[in-house]
Amino acid sequence: MTESIPSSADDLEPRRLIALFFAVSAVLFLASLGQTVVTTALPVILGDLGGLDQITWVITSYLMAATVSAPVFGKLGDLFGRKIVMQAGIGVFLAGSVLCALAPELWVLIVGRFVQGLGGGGLIVSSMATVADNVSPRERGRYQGILGSVFGLSTVVGPLAGGFIVQHFSWQWIFLVNLPLGLVAMTVLSLALRRTPGRGRVKIDYAGAASLTAVLSLTVLTASLGGSVLPWSSPMVIALILAVLVMLGVFLRIESRAEEPILPLQLFRINNFVVSNSVGMIIGVTMFGTITFVPFFMQVVKGMSPAASGLFVFPMMAGLIGASTLAGQIMARTGHYRLLPVASTAVLSLALVSMAMTHAHTPNWWIAVTMLFVGLGIGPTMGVGVTAIQNAVPPQMIGIGTASANMFRLIGGSVGTATFGAIFAAGLQSRLDGALEGAPRGLTNEMIAAMDPQMQEIVTQGIAAALHPVFWIACVLSLLACGISLLMIELPLQDKAPVTGRGPGPQVQPAE
Repeated sequence: MTESIPSSADDLEPRRLIALFFAVSAVLFLASLGQTVVTTALPVILGDLGGLDQITWVITSYLMAATVSAPVFGKLGDLFGRKIVMQAGIGVFLAGSVLCALAPELWVLIVGRFVQGLGGGGLIVSSMATVADNVSPRERGRYQGILGSVFGLSTVVGPLAGGFIVQHFSWQWIFLVNLPLGLVAMTVLSLALRRTPGRGRVKIDYAGAASLTAVLSLTVLTASLGGSVLPWSSPMVIALILAVLVMLGVFLRIESRAEEPILPLQLFRINNFVVSNSVGMIIGVTMFGTITFVPFFMQVVKGMSPAASGLFVFPMMAGLIGASTLAGQIMARTGHYRLLPVASTAVLSLALVSMAMTHAHTPNWWIAVTMLFVGLGIGPTMGVGVTAIQNAVPPQMIGIGTASANMFRLIGGSVGTATFGAIFAAGLQSRLDGALEGAPRGLTNEMIAAMDPQMQEIVTQGIAAALHPVFWIACVLSLLACGISLLMIELPLQDKAPVTGRGPGPQVQPAE
């Protein structure tokens, strides 16, 4: 069936626009589910394949890969069209899921999570960019707010589903369940989204993609090893830091000369691009740090089951969904958005103060309320950040602009989670050294449950205290995000939708 491709969202009949939005929501749900479904299952998985000191690697490998793939998929979508790129992303994601399910050892699971992340990061970016292709700037806030709600819903369902599965089935089913979900998403996408023509013959920036991968991978590795496995002053860590700086220089040189750069450097001259991505990176640190360590805290310190611990992510995501949707409605109705992230990050800072003061005997209801306010603080920043970037970058760079929002948030998530993991492991070692032989390496949830009450109290209090620096640092960072948000410039949101054709189009001068 051949149909003319609409030039804007105004030409899309309502039913097709609804079908298109449902398709990208299904794809986004699948990809974002992969980020969090393992969080409540980590103590069980690592009790089978490794120790609790390896908690962050299963999360970090996914986030690192998604960080790398975001700009690549965003650029490929700009060049070849969103549909084929999203179909490829689903295939990569499902391949990684199968590898995770078959993993006999921890390192295989980490590799599988990396492959999953390559597909998942591309799917998140392509979903958001597809909305920008078909919806006017004024309406983007509403739709991006709904997509933020989809992201939040998947983050609620993820920990709950992960905890339920490991409690009643084997942990391998956490990854196998992606296969039917992926096939459904692929079917909906194929039916609802039209294939758009590419630009013709293009040159892909392979060198830029490779050097960016090296920069991000080395950065995460440095954050993971420094201060925990190796001292910051060790020759290996110093060599890694130097390698990061060298590869960053190589990447910048390549991008300044590339015909089709994977991340055009001219974007960094756009105020809202820099501000939104700086805030997004900090939000990534706080969000993924909270999602990773709160279920862990509720299981190991509070003695909850995996499924019950997942319930404590629910208030956070309820707040995130509500605040994200409300922020989108405010943007669509008023056209204003600058002060939304300022107010929300201030709320986030207060919530993280409460989280940093949590201990083994803190009432569960107080933790739930705190998580609700964490979500309220995070929610508006996501939709506002994407909308502000899409409204500021040249039209032919919407894909890579959208990708940057996801990339920097995931950089914060991957580097932040790795760093927090290192801080936690070092703090736990110092607190339990002498109290427990071999801690924290080899420490498992089952070992703690089997201890006598006095030793169990010492260990759980030590774990809770080791988490305090994590949340205090997150609090300081959220205050920094609040200050940075004040630098955003509120550009008018237009009512006219963009042209979605993939031809070369007119050359647009970079925004000042």
